[in-house]
Amino acid sequence: MTLYDFNSLDFKEQLTIVYDVGVFIENHITENRRCNLYAIEMFFVELTYNTETNSVTEIKSFKAGYLLDKYSNI
Repeated sequence: MTLYDFNSLDFKEQLTIVYDVGVFIENHITENRRCNLYAIEMFFVELTYNTETNSVTEIKSFKAGYLLDKYSNI
């Protein structure tokens, strides 16, 4: 699956792909949000959760860039 293929799916289909084939890498937790980073083939997917409702509120997919910064210890 390519990044383009993933982005063409609807929200529910994207979640299914992440949970079925995504490899969990790391998480980032703030006061009211939790973000989990997954790898799928040659791209990354970040799921943002609302900690109060424990539900996914946002899905971001990308290959590189500033979205990876918060997962780095540098």
